[in-house]
Amino acid sequence: MMRVVLAVIVVVGINSAFADDWPQFRGPNCSGVSLTKAPLPQDFSDTKNVKWSVKLGDGIGSPVIAAGRAFIAAMVDDTTIGLYAFDVATGEKLWMRSWPIGDVDEIHLTNSHAGTTPAADSERVYFYFSTLGMVGLDAKTGADVWQSPLPVPYFIFKWGAGMSPVLYKDLVLFCQDDDLHPAFYAFDKRTGKIRWKDDRNDMAVNYSHPVICETPTGDEIVVAGTGLLIGYDPSDGKRLWQARTLLRNIKTTPVCHNGIVYISLQSKGIASQWLASIDQAETGNKDNKISKDEVQKFFGKRQVPEAFYKKTFDRGDLNRDGVLEGRELDIAFLPPENPAGAAFDSPAPEDQFVLAVKGGGRGEVSKTHVLWKHPTKHTDHIVSPLVVSNRMFLVKAGGIATGFNVAQGKQLYGPVRIQNDGEYFASPVSADGKIYVAGENGKIVVLRDSDHLEVLAVNDMGDSILGTPAIAHGALFIRTRKSLMRIE
Repeated sequence: MMRVVLAVIVVVGINSAFADDWPQFRGPNCSGVSLTKAPLPQDFSDTKNVKWSVKLGDGIGSPVIAAGRAFIAAMVDDTTIGLYAFDVATGEKLWMRSWPIGDVDEIHLTNSHAGTTPAADSERVYFYFSTLGMVGLDAKTGADVWQSPLPVPYFIFKWGAGMSPVLYKDLVLFCQDDDLHPAFYAFDKRTGKIRWKDDRNDMAVNYSHPVICETPTGDEIVVAGTGLLIGYDPSDGKRLWQARTLLRNIKTTPVCHNGIVYISLQSKGIASQWLASIDQAETGNKDNKISKDEVQKFFGKRQVPEAFYKKTFDRGDLNRDGVLEGRELDIAFLPPENPAGAAFDSPAPEDQFVLAVKGGGRGEVSKTHVLWKHPTKHTDHIVSPLVVSNRMFLVKAGGIATGFNVAQGKQLYGPVRIQNDGEYFASPVSADGKIYVAGENGKIVVLRDSDHLEVLAVNDMGDSILGTPAIAHGALFIRTRKSLMRIE
């Protein structure tokens, strides 16, 4: 009896210690909301209230915290990607793994080849890199457990890979909507074998992570994409329902709370981007048309694969005159069965809105399960929403914030500036009655979690921040482009 009691105490103690871990991108269920009950700092900097700090190579992926370990990816040098494990309490480096990045495409300067976030539990850490595939490593030692090769993603624009693994029970979930091989995978945590896969060739490029929606009929995995919000059966990956409520592409990750999926969305559309980026470039003809020759001139030495042209350009060139114009651009870059608010629709669709969709439906649920949908001019195309205390908080470029209630989507406040102008790539996070908003300029604004906007502090971390901070064990874990810090 004494052994049983002691065993229960030990197990409860372990579970309590790890209850406020931050195991993946944006923490528990990708929500940005920590379960920690500990007080969190309000005033800090890169020297004030820093328990430890470690120097790292370039990176914009986020830190994750699991079982007393902090994991983060960083560039070791220009040709090598590294994954690091640190002791959460002391910052001591526990281990480091590295891999050659191989032949990778050029990416935009704001991105980094160390742009993905690992996921971790008490036993393993799961890491994705475009030329490596998905790997499972021993969390304690960094030793290989399994590796699952995946198609190397191709992105016609220089956005690069940015998707990260998400954990659900005994599965590692990974969605990669690229320009050639869009698919959603579920790996077995222990073996790395693919349990199921959903072909997502009805999608254009998206950067939205899976979230878990708890419903009376069971858990669903919900993924946003081109024009569609889709609910999946976790057991086999079958599509249970879809809502045709979204736009041409999505980079934000939804938040699921009490069986309802909340989304903020902004998308000017891929067709519009092709015209703005390629036709209007120095190498373009500026005639509101796109030819294959223009495309190749725009990308210079980087050869555009013929498979991309076959999948897109050839589909859109209806009159076979060798150029895309008008609706042909939409047809080329959006699957025929998924027009998704095409750029050349008349009248043009709203390109920014917030909405709420109830989970648990079956089949086409656009008319039955969309609780509210409101156009707004205050969403961001990268920064995901934060839903906390029955409010949706948004921040966009320029440091402009807006708050909505989640019952009807009614606007509570804003647009209002949060005392830090600039660009935003990290998503807001929350705990201890505070909201933390990290800007690219390295300043973190601390707000009171409230029905109105109240700035508590603006803290300068001394270096650019694009990765979303983590919250665990009464501390903030902040990844700048050159370091990882524990703040408390």
